Amino acid sequence: MSNERKIGRALLSVTDKTGLVAFAQRLAEFGIELVSTGGTARALREAGLKVRDVADLTGFPEMFEGRVKTLHPRVHGGILHRRADAGHRAQAAQHGIEPIDMVVVNLYAFEKTAAKEEATFAEVIENIDIGGPSMVRSAAKNFEDVAIVTSPDDYPALADELGSHQGALSLETRWRLAQKAFAATAAYDTAIANTLERLTPGTDGLRFSDDFPQALRIAYPLAQMLRYGENPHQRAALYHDGSGKGIAAAEQLQGKELSYNNLVDLDACWDLVQEFEETAVAIIKHTNPCGAAVGTDVLDAYRKALVADPVSAFGGIIGTNREINGDAAEEMAQLFVEAIAAPGFSAEARARFAAKRNLRLVVVRPANTLRVAKQVSGGMLLQDADHGHVSAAELKTVTLRPPTEEELASLLFAWRIVKHVKSNAIVYARDGQTIGVGAGQMSRVDAARFGAMKAVLPLTGCVAASDAFFPFPDGLEAVAQAGATAVIQPGGSVRDKDVIAAADRLGIAMVFTGMRHFRH
Repeated sequence: MSNERKIGRALLSVTDKTGLVAFAQRLAEFGIELVSTGGTARALREAGLKVRDVADLTGFPEMFEGRVKTLHPRVHGGILHRRADAGHRAQAAQHGIEPIDMVVVNLYAFEKTAAKEEATFAEVIENIDIGGPSMVRSAAKNFEDVAIVTSPDDYPALADELGSHQGALSLETRWRLAQKAFAATAAYDTAIANTLERLTPGTDGLRFSDDFPQALRIAYPLAQMLRYGENPHQRAALYHDGSGKGIAAAEQLQGKELSYNNLVDLDACWDLVQEFEETAVAIIKHTNPCGAAVGTDVLDAYRKALVADPVSAFGGIIGTNREINGDAAEEMAQLFVEAIAAPGFSAEARARFAAKRNLRLVVVRPANTLRVAKQVSGGMLLQDADHGHVSAAELKTVTLRPPTEEELASLLFAWRIVKHVKSNAIVYARDGQTIGVGAGQMSRVDAARFGAMKAVLPLTGCVAASDAFFPFPDGLEAVAQAGATAVIQPGGSVRDKDVIAAADRLGIAMVFTGMRHFRH
């Protein structure tokens, strides 16, 4: 049995018509008969191509508003019968079944339809493709005889191979296409199952449940292989969710290939600056902020973030929620960092960074992260993303002295930062700028002391945020000793009264949020 298979007849039925006409023209050049349906056939005819209708192949018209057109023995028989099997060939001849050697199919845009705000339940159900996946699976199963093409990205390479092999495709190519096809139908079915599990029938728009799924189905395509993981002896790869948003889909403008650690730090940095409506800059090292600040513009915020801990910032990651202009780029370029994430870079900024060829610049589109997953041995943990915020009105003052207006603004700023620091966490801040960060300590007292030790700027008159309650007064006392005059913390300890008494004794203003921000 020859490794190659000559393509004599191709069935084309696609939703995404990108590159369709050019590919079909190449098929026609090789003498391949084109069979098609509906809008695909119309597009090919309008381009001047000769097309045979599926209805002519099957002897039946398209029925039920197009719901039934390819679900027919002359379609699936033409795809599935084994060419090397004499019995199969005899049955095909007996029933007038003509061989179909290539199937070019991509599926109804189910996810795109379900994501539309104005979509109705009936519209979502109608966009569940039946005939398409059936043909894809039939062709992929019979890959020894049939080529299944599910992505426009494959058109150019296939046209080239057909041209160099006199209209034939190799077994290796057909097998690669079959693997890709089964992955496509698996992802499609996963998307349908995940959507319908959350969907309630209705006529007044879609209503989605926020319940956790009964089964965690993940079908993320490979975005790229990475050089290695956290360490050189670990292999790694990046997968994306198909949304085109977030760090996984960031557009890299320049620099070396992004590493596993770069991506983890970029994600931490990007998440932090998304906390703010004001212009914000964060400098991250090993997922913790060295410094973070808000400012009048990117340059102002960057200067404030950098001065908080310029030593730790060396070799870190910079993130901002505003486009970076030439002035900000001029100063950022003076510091060695691995990568910079922003919604955009001006032409002046790109020109300034161009001299630093290894510096990775990435443009990121904000992603609406609803849930986050973490692998544990034997399974996965899934939780809602931490979108918790508190306003000034929601804070509870528990000390005799309330915070001043200036202290209150700094407390709310510090509370947004501490949410992005590994627990146990203490953040010292003042006037929209971090002063010291105590991250990842086993003891909250140690976190308070470490954050103070890391401070470069004066701590006197600053405020402090704690990601969880102080279990004993000693943590609060360490914060006061460092120079903080006001504290924000969740509250809820059995010794809250002792901690509040210590704050009153020390003249500290303290507010409770009623919400903690553990980050493991």
